[in-house]
Amino acid sequence: MDLRVLAVGDVCGVSGLQFLKERLKALKTERSIDFCVVNGENANVVGITPRQADDIFAAGADVITLGNHTWIRYELQPYLDSHKRILRPANFAPQCPGRGWGEFTTRSGVSVAVVNLMGKFTLDPNTDNPFLVADDILDQLQAKIILVDHHAEGTSEKRAMGFYLDGRVSAVWGTHTHVQTSDAEVLPDGTGYITDLGMTGPARSVLGIEPEQSIGRFLGDPPRRYDAASGACKLEGAIFVIDGETGQCRSAEALRIR
Repeated sequence: MDLRVLAVGDVCGVSGLQFLKERLKALKTERSIDFCVVNGENANVVGITPRQADDIFAAGADVITLGNHTWIRYELQPYLDSHKRILRPANFAPQCPGRGWGEFTTRSGVSVAVVNLMGKFTLDPNTDNPFLVADDILDQLQAKIILVDHHAEGTSEKRAMGFYLDGRVSAVWGTHTHVQTSDAEVLPDGTGYITDLGMTGPARSVLGIEPEQSIGRFLGDPPRRYDAASGACKLEGAIFVIDGETGQCRSAEALRIR
């Protein structure tokens, strides 16, 4: 039996979260989705609060993944320990709150593993090598269906991770850069892949932020708190169809709703 997996790109700000709440359940029904992973680390524009995580789960996410803004909201730390379905990057130091991977069961009883990794290029050099951490995690997993969110800046690093894990996991997708790439595909040894899912939030924005504020930053304006952009929203991500017996991906399709 095939498993249909929906991966949703970084949810950005109040409007992105609201758009997710309005659209996700209907989308899952329309596209016959069995399992849904949402990257939520920008739900508060920068970081995510426990209440926002609850809202993402209520909207229809089975698992939430995070990234480099994991520690921005201190109140999230106890939540990471008490909620197994929210993951922070596995290559943070082991004494950090929460967990970086988990094995979950779909409503139909299929076991699915989700792994959250963070790239080293320009993000946080004080993390373990995500490639080697991935090797260690794969040695511990029992599930045949394995999904990897690689939260990274460099498209080369994300693409390298896809080929590194090709044939060993079911799907690898990139998050963080908020711009959907056009390379959704099944790699030669059966792993579904896309370099970046894109984002869920204001369509007229620079990565979810007011364009004028982003322009000002590049012109040298003094730093200030990011302002989420206004206006119509979009939801971006990808759908992976995975063989439940072999764990191999049959198809990978980029998704965009405006």
